[in-house]
Amino acid sequence: MNIPEAYELIEESRLAECNSDAYRLRHKKTGARLFILKNDDPNRVFTIGFRTPPADSTGLPHILEHSVLCGSRKYPVKDPFMALEKSSLKTFLNAMTYPDKTIYPVASCNEKDFRNLMDVYMDAVLHPEIHHQEKIFRQEGWHYELEDENGPLTVNGVVYNEMKGAFSSPDDVLESHTQRILYPDTPYANESGGDPAVIPTLSYEDFLEFHRTYYHPSNSFIYLYGDLNVEEQLVWLDEQYLGQYEAREVHSEIPRQKAFAEIRDEVVEYPIEAEEDPSGKAYLSQNWVTGDIFDPKAYAAWQILDSVLLGMPGAPVKQALTDAGIGEEILGGAQNACLQPLFTVIAKNAEEDRKEEFLRIVRETLEKEVEQGLDRKALEASLNIMEFKNREADYGYYPRGLIYGIGCFDSWLYDGDPALHLRYEDTFRFLREHLTDGYFEDLIRKGLLENTHSAVITLRPVPGLTEKRETALADKMEKLLLAMTPEEKQAMIRGTKELKAYQEEPSSPEAMATLPVLELSDISREAGPLYNTKKTAGGVPVMHHELFAG
Repeated sequence: MNIPEAYELIEESRLAECNSDAYRLRHKKTGARLFILKNDDPNRVFTIGFRTPPADSTGLPHILEHSVLCGSRKYPVKDPFMALEKSSLKTFLNAMTYPDKTIYPVASCNEKDFRNLMDVYMDAVLHPEIHHQEKIFRQEGWHYELEDENGPLTVNGVVYNEMKGAFSSPDDVLESHTQRILYPDTPYANESGGDPAVIPTLSYEDFLEFHRTYYHPSNSFIYLYGDLNVEEQLVWLDEQYLGQYEAREVHSEIPRQKAFAEIRDEVVEYPIEAEEDPSGKAYLSQNWVTGDIFDPKAYAAWQILDSVLLGMPGAPVKQALTDAGIGEEILGGAQNACLQPLFTVIAKNAEEDRKEEFLRIVRETLEKEVEQGLDRKALEASLNIMEFKNREADYGYYPRGLIYGIGCFDSWLYDGDPALHLRYEDTFRFLREHLTDGYFEDLIRKGLLENTHSAVITLRPVPGLTEKRETALADKMEKLLLAMTPEEKQAMIRGTKELKAYQEEPSSPEAMATLPVLELSDISREAGPLYNTKKTAGGVPVMHHELFAG
């Protein structure tokens, strides 16, 4: 493949596990990172992502993810996302906010449609209307609403309301606080989705500055997958977008959390209905930071231990807690989508006063498994399932190229090799050779039993907590309203009406006409190739379906 002059080839290799030629590139002018998997898969995938470490819990990354998809310089449509949902032949179209990154993936089997989607998304993230239309921030993030001078004054906004719902869910509350407690000196300590109590402190100016800082090609990660004319796509990216920018130093690196000297123990409250009995509704959990994302063998091994210890029928930790009657459901396992992966054990809907018993059973069960050795058949079964899933690469509704791309970020985002966790042959060979020599038991010993970078978190149900918070918010709003001058009230009433008018007004026909559409001639009349052939296996007639499997 000829690499256009605007790019530097960092590495070229054959990635047999993905049936792809892999190219790792750097855009010379801006430093934008690119990773390409070229193959014969017609379900093409494009993703642009940015490192977006939150400095607080205002939900800036989440609000920005929503907002950039509300119109751009080239496509000034108020909701291009929904318009494309109706008109595109896309096989995937979405955006996701994570604790340390925001990604925008699209996929399509139609080549022209794929190019159209790339263009809409590139323009959306680099040239969004947010810099010219403050109402987008108010709509997607937060705003005060005042219908008349006598009130009430309220807070509204898409992300604000979404996160109010999330913060009423015990599972979401536990996940958010687990990150806060385990990584207190890093961006993971902040809620990238936004804490409803903090979101209304976010200013429009800070919102725009976050976009200017992090949504720049110098901080971008661009992924392409499938049956592509790679040279053509690269030239287009440079000429239409990347080449229009100058390099910038963006300090977005994710720092490591220093290990704790001793295990931390915290209680976190979550709301239940005022008349609800809190008995048996606590969550008991222990959580460990288990190592480094750059060890591909441990990365896979912890997923196997997830299944062996907690997931499969008769899994020892799950079974021991179930037999003791601690919790209605035992959850947890390995979580890898961060710089320092973690492992959790959670007893859902338990009695809070059984915390010490919960911790003792978890520890004693793990000690027993390390001393006696894990069940060989369970390890082998879990490894076989993982290997089969990787080789089959059947992700149902999701294009395989999409899953490969998301997996890339597990190492790429931290300046590692994007193919690190896609190259599984050596990893599975290593794990199979070490099923019975103590490798897995040693991971448990060092990663769980001897590891003080751990947190015990109790989620305590509090009846009426939501109502208490709503009352406190209403009191705060009433005080704000009383402190306003008549002129300030009138300005807020006008702002409320103007925002509602903006929301109700559809995009103009002229704006809608800017969105790329497919002509009938762009859609092939031919059906896709059929791979079914009649064969004989062991004297039995079979229908053979030829497809790549790693």
